Amino acid sequence: MLVITPQVNPHKWVDDHADYLYAYAITRIRDEEQARDLVQETFLAALERVDRFEGKSTERTWLTAILKNKIIDVYRKKSSGLVTHDIAQAVKEQEDFFEDDGHWRTEYRPALLGIEDHDPLHNKELNLVLQNCMQKLPALWLAVFTMKHMDDEATDKICAELKVSASNFWVIIHRAKLNLRACLQKNWI
Repeated sequence: MLVITPQVNPHKWVDDHADYLYAYAITRIRDEEQARDLVQETFLAALERVDRFEGKSTERTWLTAILKNKIIDVYRKKSSGLVTHDIAQAVKEQEDFFEDDGHWRTEYRPALLGIEDHDPLHNKELNLVLQNCMQKLPALWLAVFTMKHMDDEATDKICAELKVSASNFWVIIHRAKLNLRACLQKNWI
């Protein structure tokens, strides 16, 4: 028998949280249908665990945490079949772009993106271009980049969740940023 605590009302979940959860999922998953499925799976998992909801967070925060774990599972499945890149080669590539102190070499320094005027319309357009560029990244790169820069996850947690070494993590982040920079410069500037 389903026991509903005063803080949780599953009958209102779809009306109150489905759009938010879908928007959260679609920015992290490439597939609209999969994003919808993940939201439904989130609701089902929450129903199964509703008696464990302690009310220490809002209902939306609790549901988002469940969805986040489901998205990580998708990342893990997508990345498990990918071949990791040669670390030595990646370190060599990184040396080409950066000085010893970690700053960009002058010839590779990113150009200004032209968004310094803080025009909301430009920011919206930039966001669309950025989303399109992100969708071109390999699945593992997208997962690592999203978890690090959109979800602000700790490096250790990302490495553990996606089963990548710390050095491989930094190589992936580096390559993702280089690819995103190139894509933004091509499609935005």
